Amino acid sequence: MSAVANDEAGHGTRALIFALVALACGHMLSTLLRTIPALSLDLMAADFHVQPQALASLTSVYHFAFAASQIPVGAAMDRFGVRPVSLSLLAGTIVGAIASGFATGPESFAFGQLLLGIATSGMLMCPMTLAAKQLSAARFGLWSGAILSIGNIGMLLSSSPLAFVVDQYGWRAGFWIAAAGGVVVALAVFALVPNQQAEHKDDASPLSQMIEVLRLGLSRPLRGLIALAMVSLATSLVLRGLWGGPWLMEVKGLTRVEAGNQLGAYTLAMIAGPLLMGMIDRKVGRRRDLVAGTHTAAALLVVLMALGAPHYAIAWLFGVPVMPPQYDLVLFVLIGLATSAQPLLFGMCRQLVDAQTVGKALAAVNLAFFLGTALMQSITGAVAAFAGLPAVLLFMAAALLVGVMIFLTYTSPNS
Repeated sequence: MSAVANDEAGHGTRALIFALVALACGHMLSTLLRTIPALSLDLMAADFHVQPQALASLTSVYHFAFAASQIPVGAAMDRFGVRPVSLSLLAGTIVGAIASGFATGPESFAFGQLLLGIATSGMLMCPMTLAAKQLSAARFGLWSGAILSIGNIGMLLSSSPLAFVVDQYGWRAGFWIAAAGGVVVALAVFALVPNQQAEHKDDASPLSQMIEVLRLGLSRPLRGLIALAMVSLATSLVLRGLWGGPWLMEVKGLTRVEAGNQLGAYTLAMIAGPLLMGMIDRKVGRRRDLVAGTHTAAALLVVLMALGAPHYAIAWLFGVPVMPPQYDLVLFVLIGLATSAQPLLFGMCRQLVDAQTVGKALAAVNLAFFLGTALMQSITGAVAAFAGLPAVLLFMAAALLVGVMIFLTYTSPNS
């Protein structure tokens, strides 16, 4: 009898893993789509007859739509279940990718980005929600890192492979490929994710749910986590998804494919990093110190990158006109590892609230991640236009340090 039970348990575990991987591939598609501009911004801007900085600010439409959709998508998952919501979002993603690929100017591109922001908004929370419902707290911590690592593979695809595609077939091809990928992921989700009955735990209106999530996010226990979440993912995504390519091509003189190779190495660090941080966290057990220390290190590394620009301090100290691209490669890898402590904020969030409010608390942290990314993306577009790319990096580093200080203040055991 126990052998049969073990068989069933093993089958159930395998089925859950396949379902989580299929859903995480949706998150992979999301990260691919949001980072396409990093290697094709110049070509898009030329096609649309606008300045690259103006188009960079316009891409923040994606992140604002993404952030604004978090609560409605979360409510939909509670009412309808993970599978139907995921399939609906994937259908929207396919339409949004096609619309972006057909864009003929800033307005139609912004519309495509709006569709993509809404449609990909639940791609991370779908596997996270399924994992939170099916797994213990310890296993959820490990899987939250694994889901982010699988998702970050999308950024690997948008490095050297995307650079090659853009060089050969133009920037629109990236969106065509993403649309085709959406079809494949939708078929996988349809086949592998169980159609479980939704849990009608909260029948409140979406507006009251939004207010409750915001209230929880601004509450004293979560304030420090929210402050760091606002700048943490923003720094890594805006650097990887927007300014990394222009920095390497315009400041360091690399070709598109060479820049893609460097961003690929950065992405590999972002893929390995969450799993590595999860293991360090379980070994060391000092989560608050680990989160604060890694983000402080990331801020200092971004400063070092900025100061390697022509006529800045590091280049001047080494007596060279500009620090070589190899210098940036090392820094990109280290930044990718250092900012990978982000999933630990989800773990800290679960520890700080009771079981009845954990879903809304996770939604508040996720909302902060992507609202912060939208704000960072639009603000850095203005900073780039006004003061140049080194100033963009220095601004992001300063934002990270402020986030760390607020995090330490509000999570102090004595506060």
